[in-house]
Amino acid sequence: MPREAREAEVLERIEAFRRRRPRLTDEIITLAHGAGGKSSAALVDAVFLEAFANDALTPLADAAGIELPGGDRLAFSTDSFVVRPRFFPGGSIGHLAVHGTVNDVAMLGARPRWLSAAFVIEEGFAVDELRDVVADMAEAAAAAGVVIVAGDTKVVDRGAADGLYITTAGIGVVPEGRVVGPELVRPGDVVLVSGTIGDHGMAVMLARGDLTLEGDIRSDTAPLGGLVDALFAAAPSTRWLRDPTRGGLGTVCNELARATDLAVVLDEARLPVTPTVGAACELLGIDPLYVANEGKLVAVVAPEEADAALDALRADPLGASAAAIGQIAADPTGIVVLLTTFGGTRIVDMLVGDPLPRIC
Repeated sequence: MPREAREAEVLERIEAFRRRRPRLTDEIITLAHGAGGKSSAALVDAVFLEAFANDALTPLADAAGIELPGGDRLAFSTDSFVVRPRFFPGGSIGHLAVHGTVNDVAMLGARPRWLSAAFVIEEGFAVDELRDVVADMAEAAAAAGVVIVAGDTKVVDRGAADGLYITTAGIGVVPEGRVVGPELVRPGDVVLVSGTIGDHGMAVMLARGDLTLEGDIRSDTAPLGGLVDALFAAAPSTRWLRDPTRGGLGTVCNELARATDLAVVLDEARLPVTPTVGAACELLGIDPLYVANEGKLVAVVAPEEADAALDALRADPLGASAAAIGQIAADPTGIVVLLTTFGGTRIVDMLVGDPLPRIC
């Protein structure tokens, strides 16, 4: 095939990929709809966004930005936690219930301040275990600088809740001058990640004991508010933030590409993955790009601030393994491209299916 024909075919395939949008074709809910990937996006677009669309919700960010009549800006978010097992190396459902929500609030540049917590408890659940979970929540809230100011408790019939489900909602205050959003992202901007990817998902997977695998992998669950403050102090023009939880780094980069209509170009050689997590993912046939994290952030920063941003992240213990993993490009629009260690390129799609259910 002549070179011109090959190039035309490649461009045609890219354009066809670009036109693909997740569409809800299922008639029943499956586990994949809760995995944070294509099925989740299709469900949100076709059911929830269609019913609830408004200016605060439509951006589908980690939190909603709300401006008060006096001009102050708040970030508001909510999340539910259904992890199995409830305790795992590095954390518990109690830690996640705090960290997950305060981090979503922080990804709007806000300083988390208040949480509410609602518990759905299955009949027969041990009070001592509930005390342990609540103690972990109190510890996590104190470390994150938030207070739990409201809550609710429901008890359901035996067998109706797999033990315990927790829902938290959080509010934070956005400091004056901090603005982030996909509309600020420009070609040439640098993509940073604050540390190794895939730690949480693989820690929970191994903790279940369903696999004949052993490894010293701990969840990275942690509050990111302090790291966000350090980032803005060093790089005040930070464009966009996201914590790559369900669906992992690959999925949030796809959300960014589609929101900006730009390309996110990642360098596989720069992706920080611990050898243990990498080996576990390889044995299970799972790409670490799609494994959840609970204590990492992805940031897009201006190129002139990239070095200072990276230094600030690395100066914090939570960002010691921070890395510049790619950049924003004008083309191919709306697509995530991975420069592979073999010298080629491949398109990184959104997560398909649910390789690691019930991890957060």
